[in-house]
Amino acid sequence: QVQLVESGGGLVQPGGSLRLSCAASGFIFSTYHMSWYRQAPGKERELVASITRAGGSTNYADSVKGRFTISRDNAKNTVYLQMNSLKPEDTAVYSCNANRAGQLAIWGQGTQVTVSS
Repeated sequence: QVQLVESGGGLVQPGGSLRLSCAASGFIFSTYHMSWYRQAPGKERELVASITRAGGSTNYADSVKGRFTISRDNAKNTVYLQMNSLKPEDTAVYSCNANRAGQLAIWGQGTQVTVSS
């Protein structure tokens, strides 16, 4: 069964940190580019960060540059998002995405991140 399962979300105070994980199964993880997206209530989904198949290249939304780090472990079929210096505006449902040319994109169910004092 092809699936992505996110974990690590929760409630954190402003300035705090969280590490999200996304475990993949049912497909060849190392052949897919991986991304994290987020969607806040009433807002469109936005791309937060992406990483290439071997992890050699990463990209970030301007709003998270210098605070978030995406990484992957192809041996564990897992992609991570380390989030530091969190702000209330980072509050959203975070979802991971696997994409590969010529294949349907794969989405996880999402994990809620709430930044509030």
